[in-house]
Amino acid sequence: MLKRPFIILSALLMLAISVNAQSKVKGTKTLIVFFDGLRPDYITPEAMPNLYAFRQQGVYGKQHHSVYPTVTRVNSSAYSTGSYPAHTGLMGNTVYFPEVDPLKGLNTGEAEELNRITKVTSGKLLTAVSLGELLQAAGKRMMVFSSGSTGQALLQNHTVSGGAVVNPSMILPESFKDSVIQTVGPIPAHAKPNTPQHKWVADALIKFGLAANGPSVSAIWFSDPDGTAHADGIGAATSIASIKSVDHEFGRIIEYLKANHLVETYNIIISTDHGFVTHVGKQNLLSLLIEKGLKKAPLSDDVIVAEGAIYVKDHDKEVIKKIVAALQEPEFMGPIFTKGSRKGDLKGWVNGTLSFEVIHWDHPTRIADILVDENWNDSKNSFGYAGTSFSGGVAGHGGFSPYEVHIALIASGPDFKKSYESELPTSNVDIAPTVLHLQNIPVPATMDGRVVYELLNATSTRPILTAKINSVQTEVKLPTVTYKLLLHRTLLGKYTYLDYAKATHLTVEK
Repeated sequence: MLKRPFIILSALLMLAISVNAQSKVKGTKTLIVFFDGLRPDYITPEAMPNLYAFRQQGVYGKQHHSVYPTVTRVNSSAYSTGSYPAHTGLMGNTVYFPEVDPLKGLNTGEAEELNRITKVTSGKLLTAVSLGELLQAAGKRMMVFSSGSTGQALLQNHTVSGGAVVNPSMILPESFKDSVIQTVGPIPAHAKPNTPQHKWVADALIKFGLAANGPSVSAIWFSDPDGTAHADGIGAATSIASIKSVDHEFGRIIEYLKANHLVETYNIIISTDHGFVTHVGKQNLLSLLIEKGLKKAPLSDDVIVAEGAIYVKDHDKEVIKKIVAALQEPEFMGPIFTKGSRKGDLKGWVNGTLSFEVIHWDHPTRIADILVDENWNDSKNSFGYAGTSFSGGVAGHGGFSPYEVHIALIASGPDFKKSYESELPTSNVDIAPTVLHLQNIPVPATMDGRVVYELLNATSTRPILTAKINSVQTEVKLPTVTYKLLLHRTLLGKYTYLDYAKATHLTVEK
């Protein structure tokens, strides 16, 4: 049984809604916009004129953070619950539930796979209450519009609580599908860039989300530039075209709000799930473990690899230590994490590792035995974009580099300051608490995030928070190398924001 209690939704109906007239404009709605894989340096007058102009007149959180692991479904569930993986139970883009498949991980990008998890967990796909559920309990609705994967779309409102999810491959509830297609038109095929589907979901948002009888909260998630950059790389012509495509659709949404005199009705919050880096790796984790005799075969049950999460049969401590030592030797392997020996430990129980708790990954029942990702550096690609990972493929994310962690937070609307930049750290887990605050709904104490009061108009009696830089380090001497691990983080009161983690390998002189 989880130590962290679930919120009983029926009880929420009896909670008093506290209205602070000085801090929130009465009757406003909220629009959440995600651009998948948006690096802050993409937001230029040339590439994204609409988003750039929006940033100039709104508020810009310069120290915004992706949630680690810096992958899509971790962040879609983190923003929708205001909680880290330690409490959502969604540990990666690929997750391992032996009750569903004892030999391999499940792809959370597929809603069908998520539904299998829901079934074996008695309805607890996520072990944290969501924004959609809280809105429903307060008599409000949330609608999600997404041109990305069905899993990413579903995790934004996984119970579809009184609202809807509109995606080219999935419309929920099913009874809503005919109405959407009749109103918006036939669903276009996926493309690269995915311009036709971006336009289709933007039209659906305008027709249903922004309608007079629309929901209190709408969210739209564009699958580019992520989808195109994975295939063609950062700075490629197609990737730049994908950036311009989603910016164009965002511009159409803003123009619709202006033309219909809705600018003072909507608070708009913009973020992304992660940044992006160039990939130069030639060897993957699974093949490395098999090569070193630490896993018998790709589908053997002795060791299960779900992206960077490693599950060892029967949690065999000797096997775990051997795997960690093997991963600490090669230069292309990066930060390694294991469970702490006791609550509050910053270091993992295996020498040279940091703890799951220090990275908000210490879920009581769904953690792996080891979490690792490839190393990174500041090298630039052929188009001048800094940030390189030793992961395989062309380009991507998921690691602990600042290029993947540090992202943009932009907001504007009647409740937000104008032309303001903030240096205080924020995270995707802060979005749900802030939306609840704007909707006059109490923020559950169980959420990990906070309301970003510093970005709001009204003066507040809240204490002024000061950010403090902090680091956690560990090292271990192996026969051939000394492995050192540094985690850089920013502390803001009781909140901890993870900036990056870096591993270094120093050759041991014989």
